[in-house]
Amino acid sequence: MNDNAARTKPTFFQWLGYVIFGRKLPLSMQEWVRNDLVGKGAVPRHLFRSLLPFTPIFVGFLVLFPGPLWLRGAMVLLSVLLALFYTAAFMELNRARRLELHGLPRDLQSDRRRRDIDSQRARYEAQYPHH
Repeated sequence: MNDNAARTKPTFFQWLGYVIFGRKLPLSMQEWVRNDLVGKGAVPRHLFRSLLPFTPIFVGFLVLFPGPLWLRGAMVLLSVLLALFYTAAFMELNRARRLELHGLPRDLQSDRRRRDIDSQRARYEAQYPHH
């Protein structure tokens, strides 16, 4: 049996391909992908994962642009904030795409989110019963 087929966690290079290029991981890592995308800490991981490809740009702003350090630092901060804004805005779409790529339901929710939805539905039905 091939070593990749038995792995349940990606190697560093598989993880880089998954993070930077959106590559699909082997089926044996599907549970790892599910946890990465909807498990505890999924939002901070998504934010980190989305900022990683921009790191060379941030470093370039800091190192290659002329001017005082505070100004270059402000450029980097503005760039990070802008990237975080767009990352947060498109988080659900990106998560759904990654889930689908790995053979998981696009609308898969975390256990906590599913409990919240069920609780809201139960409160609604208790408040507005069917006749």
